[in-house]
Amino acid sequence: MAAPAVETIAVLGTGYVGLTTACGLANVGNPVIGYDIDRGKIDRLRAGKPPFHEAGLADRLAANLHAHRLRFTTDLAQAVGEADMLLVTVPTLTRADGQADIGIVQSLVASVAEHVRREPAGRRTASRLIVVKSTVPPGTTDALAATHAEAPIDFAVNPEFLKEGTAVDDFERPDRVIIGVADKPSEDRLRRLYSPFVRNEHPILAVSRTSAEMIKYAANILLAGRISLINELANICKLVGVDVNEVRRGVGYDHRIGFEFLYPGIGFGGSCFPKDLDALIQLASQRGYRAQLLEAIAHVNRDQHVLLVQWAHDRLGDDLAGKTLTIWGLSYKPGTDDIRKAPALEIIDQLLLAGARVRVHDPAANAAVRAVFADKLEYFDDQYDALAGADALLICTEWSPFRRPDFDRMRALLRRPLILDGRNLYEPQLMAEMGFEYHSIGRPSVPPNAERQPRGGE
Repeated sequence: MAAPAVETIAVLGTGYVGLTTACGLANVGNPVIGYDIDRGKIDRLRAGKPPFHEAGLADRLAANLHAHRLRFTTDLAQAVGEADMLLVTVPTLTRADGQADIGIVQSLVASVAEHVRREPAGRRTASRLIVVKSTVPPGTTDALAATHAEAPIDFAVNPEFLKEGTAVDDFERPDRVIIGVADKPSEDRLRRLYSPFVRNEHPILAVSRTSAEMIKYAANILLAGRISLINELANICKLVGVDVNEVRRGVGYDHRIGFEFLYPGIGFGGSCFPKDLDALIQLASQRGYRAQLLEAIAHVNRDQHVLLVQWAHDRLGDDLAGKTLTIWGLSYKPGTDDIRKAPALEIIDQLLLAGARVRVHDPAANAAVRAVFADKLEYFDDQYDALAGADALLICTEWSPFRRPDFDRMRALLRRPLILDGRNLYEPQLMAEMGFEYHSIGRPSVPPNAERQPRGGE
């Protein structure tokens, strides 16, 4: 039996998902074309420079450019003309009312279909396969297929489950691959495409196109729900003088619960969880159902974002004029320079409104925040330089360099040894012994310089 022909893949959109996907597919031998309308971005990619920070991506990009398995273009007609399979990885936006705005996806697919229709008859023996990887409301791809039924195009759905900061590894070693298909040939093509990535016996699950779209939403909402739930429990723990970490460990060893996404903090951000949560709430509302639990997840998360600001007012006063506050961590999570819906941005807004002077440091996201706030903030490349003379340190992102800092140096630099920790990086008892006033999520605060209290077994 002859081996199936190698298919050329066009990845339409070179953002986080698109570029990671393009590099991952090229890395196992597929010829891949990356398409984007942004000529500046394409020029940088051709030079081997990713437009964002993602661990391991620059190496993959350089290797596959050098091997000529990966190339980039701003010419959609060229990408469509050469590709057998086209992966749609453009963003979906959010309307003012929270609904998903799929206009970019619809416009791109319409353009692809028009290019296909213009091709000479009989040029190809097999239909093109458009694979929607963008997050779209359930039913979107079926509607696209109906709209372009006259074109020789098949449609499939392949949601992504990449985590920024570990996206390369997530793509190359997925927990599972979801393919939403309406016919066996499309299923077979996608199974061949992803077979190199599931040699660890993790499954490729074939479902309907609408189910695949819903799986993406369901996964993100369930994870967001765990974050808001542990944050709600943490807030109650702090009120009753209980350490939420002891509670978290006590329930996390229950195999039905586990520890994943069960770490208290100042809430979730990023490009996926907030957007998808709002979109599913609106989708349910349009069909006459109020998603009350989903609304509560969103409400808890919004309140959690500004918890550190409330603490700053409690400790420093309602009017923060004349106060200097330092923020460590600006990206919505470590390992990325992405600041979309990052809690730090809302915290900065609130502090500026209260009259504070705000200093910031992030290992990767300073430039992105400068593009938003310009000269309203002071930016520091060194985390300690940002502390000199500050009245408080607010920790918003759990970057590794913040986990084991020089506490003596920190205390000497701060005008007031006050730390408001939104990521629970340090032990309250240790901080008290070192003379810090330290407040964290869901854990009792210990007065500074308190004597160490022995634990059981000591």
